[in-house]
Amino acid sequence: MSKLLIIDDDVDVLSAAKLFLKRHFGQVDIEKNPERIPFLITNGNYDVVLLDMNFTRDVNTGKEGFEWLDRILDIDPLISVVLFTAYGDVEMAVRAIKVGAVDFVLKPWENTKLLETMQSAYEIRLQKTGKTDSKKKPESKVEIIGKSPLMLKIFETIERVAATDANILILGENGTGKDLIARALHEKSNRAEMPFVHSDLGAISETLFESELFGHVKGAFTDAREDRAGRFEEANNGTIFLDEIGNIPLPLQAKLLNVLQNRSITKVGSNKSKNIDIRLICATNEPIYDRVAQRTFRQDLLYRINTIEIKLPALRERPEDILPLAEHFLKIYRKKYNRPVNTISANLAKQLQRYHWAGNVRELQHAVERAVILSQGTALQPEDFFFEVRQESTPSFDQTYQLEEVEKMLIIKTLKKFNGNITEAAREMGLTRQALYRRVEKYGI
Repeated sequence: MSKLLIIDDDVDVLSAAKLFLKRHFGQVDIEKNPERIPFLITNGNYDVVLLDMNFTRDVNTGKEGFEWLDRILDIDPLISVVLFTAYGDVEMAVRAIKVGAVDFVLKPWENTKLLETMQSAYEIRLQKTGKTDSKKKPESKVEIIGKSPLMLKIFETIERVAATDANILILGENGTGKDLIARALHEKSNRAEMPFVHSDLGAISETLFESELFGHVKGAFTDAREDRAGRFEEANNGTIFLDEIGNIPLPLQAKLLNVLQNRSITKVGSNKSKNIDIRLICATNEPIYDRVAQRTFRQDLLYRINTIEIKLPALRERPEDILPLAEHFLKIYRKKYNRPVNTISANLAKQLQRYHWAGNVRELQHAVERAVILSQGTALQPEDFFFEVRQESTPSFDQTYQLEEVEKMLIIKTLKKFNGNITEAAREMGLTRQALYRRVEKYGI
């Protein structure tokens, strides 16, 4: 039933995005020529538009993105527009959200992040139009693989607390599956038929924080052309998942605490409060108790969000789950890529269990996907994997001692390590996302 339109002047981007998204949505159309946007929006009855910000003219200014965003919303004010943007365009994308876009996706994208963003945009469209989706969500059930004692204990905790409205705090390293636990809690709760709204707090700038979470009214600021619901209002009667909560600055923590205490929001530009009924789930990979001791995270906010605390173990702490997870991903990707490989060799199984897996389940998943693509036999072998020798990965900057050049090379190396993922690269370097964005723009990376 869902209809998506992707508009980009790069044919490769269009093909890759359509290939991935068509498995999750009813209809995905692509268009290279932005001049056809008015016709397509008028006649296509699309739910979500994925719109590039730069086309053939005014390259990298973002001007065209703003113009076409306005045209799209003039034709269909209820449509959800998600922006496609590169690193240097993030500030423009943030401005575009203020004038009507629902979210943005960074190029190169992560499939998981792209899918979550498009699903959320589709749910916003359904809420605006008052429609219901007979299929509910493209992915109806969360599947969490684990048989280790640590994971069995977590499954037991989920069963015991899901039906309550207790606030949940999920702790764990990157890639341990905190988002899956949050979705499992929602699906097993009494609010399962209501919205599940995922908000990545690490991706929201300070200037957009209140508008993004609490909404704004028409005229609240320049170019605020219509009332806009925030994430909390979208999640009303359902579940809101505040991911990366450990990354928000202290001044914004106070505003969030006030909303959580009073269970009411006030939109930017309004003096009227609105009560909200939400189930709160938060997650962070930050050492949150150390942050409280350092006075960079409010203790009263921590008390508010962690009625129940779930600590996800690193993959290396539950070796019993490595092979079941690898076999699970093997089944998925052999089908996806139509490959003959159907098993894991004994030598590879031993290496998988000995490996450190610093990136946890996410790293294992990407490694299996790559191995399935490269494998030429019916069984995955050690040579199909690239096991990184991390202790030998110290960067060498050879011929320069210029501070800015060293910093630029370090940023490039770190972004390559995490496949362009700004959040993970920033964490690795001990920076905020905004600080890393500024450096990326500064060096033209």
